[in-house]
Amino acid sequence: MSELTQIPVRKADGSETTLAEHDGDVLLIVNTASKCGFTPQYEGLEALQRAYKDRGFTVLGFPCNQFGGQEPGDAAEIANFCSLTYDVTFPVYAKVDVNGAEAAPLFQHLKDEAPGLLGSKGIKWNFTKFLVDRSGKVVDRYAPTTKPEDLKADIEKLL
Repeated sequence: MSELTQIPVRKADGSETTLAEHDGDVLLIVNTASKCGFTPQYEGLEALQRAYKDRGFTVLGFPCNQFGGQEPGDAAEIANFCSLTYDVTFPVYAKVDVNGAEAAPLFQHLKDEAPGLLGSKGIKWNFTKFLVDRSGKVVDRYAPTTKPEDLKADIEKLL
């Protein structure tokens, strides 16, 4: 099992788990928000999930309220929004912090493995995306402005 899939995460219901069920998958890990200008990217993320899930690919959503308070809801509200608005079928975990002293261990790992522009580790906004290969190695980090559909070629290389 990869180091990444052993990092503790919290499911939307609050229970602790790891990403072990995704060991060996290509992953796209995204900090999400339901009231952000980039929220329509849920549609593109779901399209990637549906296109590649049978080939060992999974999108993992981690709601975050650190950027402009754009994810104010509780887990039930977030799940309801994702399901009703974008018919999301990929896993959406509990709300996390991605920066600061309370940053989730998963995002600390992702930022260490794939720093941003000029080596900065901080995540700048919602919908920052991390592409992880089957061995658990973080291969790339994408800015919030990068549309999910623009990742197809990179994902296909790893499948």
